[in-house]
Amino acid sequence: MALTLELAKRINSLSFNELPDAAIHWAKVGILDMVGVTLAGSREDATRIVENVTLYSMEGPSLIFGRGRRAGPLDAALVNGTASHALDYDDCNNTFGGHPSVPVLPALFALADDIGASGREFLAAYVAGFETECKIAMGVQFHHYTKGWHPTATLGVFGSAAACSKLLRLPDDKVATALAIAASLASGIKSNFGTMVKPLHIGHCTRNGLFAALLARDGFTAGDRAFEHKQGFFNVFNGEGNYDAAKILPAWAKPLDIVKPGIAIKQYPCCGSTHSALDAILGLAREHKPAADDIERVDVWTHTRRLEHTNRPEPKSDLDAKFSVQYCMVRALLDRKIAIEHFEGKAFDEPAVRRLLPRVHAAPYTTAQFPAENHFGAEVRITLRGGAVLSAKTDQPFGRTSDNPLPASLLKEKFDNCAVRVLPGERAAQLYSAIQGFENLKDVREVTAIIASETRKQAAA
Repeated sequence: MALTLELAKRINSLSFNELPDAAIHWAKVGILDMVGVTLAGSREDATRIVENVTLYSMEGPSLIFGRGRRAGPLDAALVNGTASHALDYDDCNNTFGGHPSVPVLPALFALADDIGASGREFLAAYVAGFETECKIAMGVQFHHYTKGWHPTATLGVFGSAAACSKLLRLPDDKVATALAIAASLASGIKSNFGTMVKPLHIGHCTRNGLFAALLARDGFTAGDRAFEHKQGFFNVFNGEGNYDAAKILPAWAKPLDIVKPGIAIKQYPCCGSTHSALDAILGLAREHKPAADDIERVDVWTHTRRLEHTNRPEPKSDLDAKFSVQYCMVRALLDRKIAIEHFEGKAFDEPAVRRLLPRVHAAPYTTAQFPAENHFGAEVRITLRGGAVLSAKTDQPFGRTSDNPLPASLLKEKFDNCAVRVLPGERAAQLYSAIQGFENLKDVREVTAIIASETRKQAAA
């Protein structure tokens, strides 16, 4: 039986009533995080340009987050998907090798605004989409990532197609067709990291997943062996011998990936490949408070795969700075924190930053520093004038797995900091409460109505 149909059967067999409590908890965490970062990202230039190019009218049922206007579901998924990743502040997952929620949730919200859905239906669809993309990732990672594909987009499109198909209640054969269509809509290359194209990858894939589901619903056809054909997804994207499709189905829901390893919530609004090093250097900066003029040299070691896209000693823009481990180290030393405003305007080009940047040296770590199987570690060494050395290591970023979660207080603090960039405090609090009780919603449009009511007032002001 074709892999698309095998996956479809598993997608449709997953029901809310059979979800473990942990899956419901983590799904609500993922929704909270995505809504917050999407609201904050709605004001970014990348989102604004995509919106202006895409939307010629305000007609349609689906809310554009943070903008006070509505559009067709496909357009809303595109714009909101771009906004969700515009700050590079959205969640990650170790199996997936990317950002699992943003390919799925913008499409689900756009579709739910159109057709209506209960909180429970929405949660089940989200978990199914999350599981689909992560288990496909098990078959292709990490060759897929190292080759240069952006898995959040190239694999996330399957999560979006699966989730939207489930919310549309498509039968198995049509879910399989949606996945096959999505295989031809998958795209996204890492050479565009550090530019507006990276968040566009997400807008594109979440829209394409929804598009695939809608096409399948209406009778569109596709090949029945889109993954395993000799010219199918596996061979074309990874190359013969560089994937193991046999890993995918046996791992389904054993456990659900949203439960373990779970969702990694970002503490910092920059590339996740810098986060272990940031945890290490912020600990040193806050404890020892070294003055910039006293710092002679900073050495930072991260995994070679992560360094490929974060070794940017001279960032050229605010987006480029998000992917510069050197800039992130400097900013942590100067401000002893990392915040959204550090990646806005010309913050990367401040004189104090430019003076310290040449003293930061990045290199891949060796097996003498971390075990070969650890690709999340980082080591930082600060050499001070006079010869004193400050050093720290971390095995993985805080909050990277469900076994090492951020506390609820930090989750709420992050959500509030993002949401209040668009909503008044009382409206953000109402939105937070609604998401906390997501499984009790009779209609998910109750959530988008909370956002829309206030952003319309802002637009009219």
